[in-house]
Amino acid sequence: MSLGQGTSSELASLTVDGDPTEPDGSAEGTDRQHGRSPSQIAWDRLKGDKIAIISFGTVVFFVLVAVFAPLLVKLEGEVLNQYHSDLISALNTYPIIGANTEHWFGVEPRTGRDLFAVWAYGARPSLIIGFTAATLSTIVGITLGLLAGYLGGKVDKVIGWTIDLLLSLPLLVVVLAVVPVIQQRFTPVGETLTAEQKSGIRFYVLIAILVFFGWIGLARLIRGEVFSLREREFVQAAKVIGVKTRHILFKEILPNLVGPIIVSASIAVPAYITYEATLSYLGAGLVEPTPSWGRTVSNAQNAYARYPLFLWPPVLSIASLVLALTMLGEAIRDAFDPNTRR
Repeated sequence: MSLGQGTSSELASLTVDGDPTEPDGSAEGTDRQHGRSPSQIAWDRLKGDKIAIISFGTVVFFVLVAVFAPLLVKLEGEVLNQYHSDLISALNTYPIIGANTEHWFGVEPRTGRDLFAVWAYGARPSLIIGFTAATLSTIVGITLGLLAGYLGGKVDKVIGWTIDLLLSLPLLVVVLAVVPVIQQRFTPVGETLTAEQKSGIRFYVLIAILVFFGWIGLARLIRGEVFSLREREFVQAAKVIGVKTRHILFKEILPNLVGPIIVSASIAVPAYITYEATLSYLGAGLVEPTPSWGRTVSNAQNAYARYPLFLWPPVLSIASLVLALTMLGEAIRDAFDPNTRR
């Protein structure tokens, strides 16, 4: 199963080789004639794309919320994991208050925790897991794709066989089976892990599993493009004069693949954020008391009828962030593709 890397047909046209000069005197053709790089052209197109700007602003907003969560919660006058039992009804465990100046999103049923604090801190694991997994899987995908495409032979066969094997494994089933096993592996004999320790282990396990599966799509794309690029004159000339393989791969070939790599990474981030939220919702992700939007949604589903304020902030945040990242990824893809207009 490939995670968020996009299809080869969608991204293959984004390389430098696929960006011909337009003969009709259009802006792209003029830019190419004046020697501007594809990255400069893409940047100019992005700056003029209102959807891209709005999407980028939305992503920045959530990043700032995650970074400054302690400051925001302090500004509200609360701290994370402070329980307000006096605000919980003794009859039905639901809050006796709603959103107010002291608790901007109200308080959590049964525990009385401030929901704004849970929401602000809950942005952190989603963003950290999403961006970290996307970065690492992109690095792995680039490296293996370059090696498979350039070296070919046995190296290509081994990497291709590995890709086929991973594609045959269902990601969700693997996560549900592996997480408890690894958690047990790190539990000392005769001891019980605390909730914080369990959540910490699961945090790194989720990143590792997403990276383990997430490099496949980009590696296949890079491999196919390198098959074409390695026969080009500038690569053959570098071979003839004795340039090292590492230099050819990362200095000669890789710069021609910047477009599809950026697009692939931008598409991967929202996919990983969605997976983190989904797995936390299913109980295979982070656990209490570590805040997580997915975990909050899981806890809130049974309380929605009586206290909808518990559910809406994380649901709307996940939807807004994933939509913004997806639209930004689409805008980046279109900016690097000379055949699109926005």
